[in-house]
Amino acid sequence: MQGKKSAGTDEAGRPGENGNGAVQSVCREAREASRILASLSTGRRNRIMTALADALIEQAPGILEANAADVAAARSAGLSASLTDRLVLNGERLEGIAAGIRVLERLPDPVGTIMDGRRLDSGLLLERRRVPLGVVAVVYEARPDVTADVSALCLKTGNAVILRGGREAFNTNRALVAVIGACLESLDLPSTAVQYINSTDRSAVEELLLMDTWVDMLVPRGGAELHRLCREKSRIPVMTGGIGVCHIFTDKSADTEKSLKVIENAKIQRPSACNALETLLVHKDTAASFLPKLAAHMAPFGCTLHLSPEAEAFLPEPRGIATAPVREGDYDREWLSRDFNVHVVDGPDAAVAHIRRHGTGHSEAVLTEDAAVARRFVDEVDAAALYVNASTRFTDGGQFGLGAEAAVSTQKLHARGPVGPESLTTYKWTAYGDYAVRK
Repeated sequence: MQGKKSAGTDEAGRPGENGNGAVQSVCREAREASRILASLSTGRRNRIMTALADALIEQAPGILEANAADVAAARSAGLSASLTDRLVLNGERLEGIAAGIRVLERLPDPVGTIMDGRRLDSGLLLERRRVPLGVVAVVYEARPDVTADVSALCLKTGNAVILRGGREAFNTNRALVAVIGACLESLDLPSTAVQYINSTDRSAVEELLLMDTWVDMLVPRGGAELHRLCREKSRIPVMTGGIGVCHIFTDKSADTEKSLKVIENAKIQRPSACNALETLLVHKDTAASFLPKLAAHMAPFGCTLHLSPEAEAFLPEPRGIATAPVREGDYDREWLSRDFNVHVVDGPDAAVAHIRRHGTGHSEAVLTEDAAVARRFVDEVDAAALYVNASTRFTDGGQFGLGAEAAVSTQKLHARGPVGPESLTTYKWTAYGDYAVRK
């Protein structure tokens, strides 16, 4: 977690150095709502999940109409194909969001769980119990599914949430928040538990970053520029993540046909996702036979292979697929498209070294039949999620059985990987005594 506390404004709402605008009002209201949510029983919070999933399906026509307007505007403005794909909501995706919320309803409630406890020599009975964080703010770009997923996760764990999405999904986000607010009001709960900052101006984000008096955690979900802004200017603790320069290392012992299917899935299933493949590392002992098969397999999907000089040497013309040389900075780039880098390495040591140099700590995979290689990869690669003979596309709250995710954290403090219910809680110590005094 990154961030620091400042004087700002006080709980009574008296203005301080943080300003006194509309964003401050939203944050104050969220704090009040969070106190109501924190006192709810597990049953009441689970009923929110059921009602919310039902409401999203019932109100789907209005949500999809708003989304269609956003998508049309994005295409007219020349938004890239990868960003447009992130923006799109359709019936299938909306049903998937609702299904994830129903999974959340069935998950154990982390709030109130006694994590550990013991009797001290002083006679005190000490317990450590999970409690909600309080108010979570999420700043994100063209991802309207984040609006529903994060709202559900926060409500499940007794947290209020403040959302600030990108201008590309403005109509969709407002429609979703309206549905969520109506759902809360129908259950006699404050709609201010889920609020959306309507301004698309960057100044609204910068004002939000100063609201440490009322907001307990900030989650940026977007590109490197958004993360840099939040790390540099936020007075709220920041949970970073979501930038995925993900690798697959194909070892010399890997099954070629099975490996090609995994690579296809990791790159093609949803190229704009943060857990999609961006760089393929191939063992030099198998490169001569593997790379022509890779080119033939990926060509029908419209891929472009960005080849290192080492890879070019093993893939003679005609290649049958679009190629380009790897340029400076490509290994550190999220392509978020059907492009990916291909590099030939001497073996596991070189693969690990390349990942250490260029990985973002998101998701990394090894394809191998050698147990020793798999073990070394898992032991030596540092990332939130590691895979042996599996696609990186599994790094996802729903796939991990968490129902949804607030983000994929690539940091090491508080939470790492898909941020599910437990990661949206903290804990407090409670000591029980018999009028105990310290000696």
